[in-house]
Amino acid sequence: MVFADIGTSIYYVPGILYSHFTTRSAIFVLMTLFVFILLCVKYAEVTWRYPEGGGVVNVASQALHPFAGLLGGLFILVDYYLTAALSALSGALYLAVVWPALTPWAVHATVAALIGLGVLNFLGIKESARTTAIFVCFAGGGQIAVVVATALFLGPAGIVHSFSAVTQGPRLTPLLLLTGYGAAFLAFSGLESIAQLAPAMREPRKKVSYRAMGAVVVTMAITSPLLTLWSTTLLNANSDPNQFISLLGAHVAGQFVGDYVAISGALLLVFASNTAIIGAYHVFIALTRMGFLPRVLEHRNSWRLTPHWAILAAVVLPIIVIIASSGSVNLLGDLYAFGLLGTFVLTCASLDVVRWREYRSWSPGVIAFFGVGVVTTALVLVAWIVNVVEKKDATLFGGGLTLVGLIVGLATYRYNRARRPRVFPVPFRPQRAAASIASMLGNRPSAGEVLVILPHEQVAAEAVIGEAVRAAAGRGAVFLYRGNRYPNQHHELLEFGDPYLKDYAARDGFSRAELLARKHIPNRRYVYVPGNLPREMVAQVWRVVAPRETVVTADDKDMLPPMAVDRVHRHVNNGTTVLHMFTAKVRPMPESVTA
Repeated sequence: MVFADIGTSIYYVPGILYSHFTTRSAIFVLMTLFVFILLCVKYAEVTWRYPEGGGVVNVASQALHPFAGLLGGLFILVDYYLTAALSALSGALYLAVVWPALTPWAVHATVAALIGLGVLNFLGIKESARTTAIFVCFAGGGQIAVVVATALFLGPAGIVHSFSAVTQGPRLTPLLLLTGYGAAFLAFSGLESIAQLAPAMREPRKKVSYRAMGAVVVTMAITSPLLTLWSTTLLNANSDPNQFISLLGAHVAGQFVGDYVAISGALLLVFASNTAIIGAYHVFIALTRMGFLPRVLEHRNSWRLTPHWAILAAVVLPIIVIIASSGSVNLLGDLYAFGLLGTFVLTCASLDVVRWREYRSWSPGVIAFFGVGVVTTALVLVAWIVNVVEKKDATLFGGGLTLVGLIVGLATYRYNRARRPRVFPVPFRPQRAAASIASMLGNRPSAGEVLVILPHEQVAAEAVIGEAVRAAAGRGAVFLYRGNRYPNQHHELLEFGDPYLKDYAARDGFSRAELLARKHIPNRRYVYVPGNLPREMVAQVWRVVAPRETVVTADDKDMLPPMAVDRVHRHVNNGTTVLHMFTAKVRPMPESVTA
């Protein structure tokens, strides 16, 4: 993933920075590298905290509010749009190193590449990740080869002397330091995609995530600052900044190495564009399932079972951006900042909120760790504010797209609320069930007075909801649904794998409960237990909520734990027996269950 997304930035970032900061460019990449390391610590935590993936959409939705998830989704869409456009354009320009006649046709070649990628995604090429991995090996090896070849070309004394080149260039004023610091974040774009790969993370997830992020940091620390330094200081002023890495390879090791870097880099950049397209249409699907976008974007064709409308939406706008910018790499790089840094800020702030809620003991080590996280958020926020103020075009483009997306999302949500309301249940994880449910009840513990267990069958569900409305009228209720089990459910690359969003029966059941109960039950909460968890998890939820009354069908009663029941009211509706049980005392949880 490093060289297929994060590492591709090195092909165009040195040229973009050089046009503004000349030989000072490496200073700003090095400044940003330290913040990138802090960001990697946070994103490693995101990958093990949110194993279903989803990136900023999932993190912001669960930590703050579903509307914050919508905002995060729009930020990352702006990022993906520009990744697709900029990577494909840069690939065409690098290919022009070997085939110079392509240079005046670079925009046409970029549009053709994006259309081709759209067709491939429509066909549903399942080997996309493995194919990308092949080119990653070639291109990643090419980058390392350029670093090694340059080091050998310079020698120990030359390497040391090369660092002195950054002392020349424009005067380092505070404003220049701030703008350079904000611009250099582009060198480490793509980090968000790692959080979206969380469903593919191997167990033990926590250990593996930190090891993987350590490898990411080492890889980027070797390539990004050194390639930026040497490409912006060793090449002559007439070199094309859009081909810096290839020209550097040719300068220090001969034309063969330069051509190799150009071809492998061009192919990798095209596949990085493909990664952005895949990520973009999966964000569209996730926001559609959350109820923020029209359901047509989720539809799949009967021929290849691919989401053709979502794919079309992910491809069309990058093509428009490429044509409107006339293939200007610098302009596209400037436009990049709004969505990229907005995504980082929202993810970091959301994780800070989660840590604040979950930390129970504040030892000096915990305080220091939390403080470093807050400082990371502040550093990224500073970079975002600088770019918002300095890069007017990026603010207008990214802010305009985000505003349009918010209007469409909130209007769609409001339209659905009157007909088929979307419900966002508390995410249930056995290891953090008590904390999640306690956070859900918040300062309204009366919401947990009545627990309603919804059955899968529609007629039975309506009978249970009807009894729940009578039982909890004017008070509060927690509606619980245990999903269907999909033991071999397949998750696509970069897909938001939340089981609730793919459980249409559960979403329909909660929507029906919300529609029928919202006029009578003021405090409503919803808990979804994934079907791959054992039925005993329902008993665990019951113990945590500790309701005074429970509404359940006779068929589902066996999911409840042993309890002392004062009395039971039986109601038969359309052949469904509904039990309304009044609990006198909650039996303590067995030690084995607690363990």
